[in-house]
Amino acid sequence: QAQLVESGGGLVQPGGSLNLSCAASGLTFSHYVMGWYRQTPGKQRELVADITSDGRINYLDSVKGRFTISRDNAKNAVSLRMNSLKPEDTAVYYCNARFTRFGLTYWGQGTQVAVSS
Repeated sequence: QAQLVESGGGLVQPGGSLNLSCAASGLTFSHYVMGWYRQTPGKQRELVADITSDGRINYLDSVKGRFTISRDNAKNAVSLRMNSLKPEDTAVYYCNARFTRFGLTYWGQGTQVAVSS
């Protein structure tokens, strides 16, 4: 059974940095587009960034230039480096794996990121 486990969230001051990591197991990692989503109370979950197996990347406009997504297909891992964090980046961040061709999608349990002084 597929499993995604996130780590690296926490509390950081505005302008600070965090690195989120997601370890995947139980799936053929190279088949999946890996992504990071975030959600705040009362709002829909939104895509922050995703990356295909061959390295094509999409970013939410508001994080372009500040966040960097990367993946290591050998280690079945995806990371999100977040720099210049703003209070509006505060959310629960979720790791996602999707294999659109077969309608498969998996979620991690989420990790809280709080940006506050």
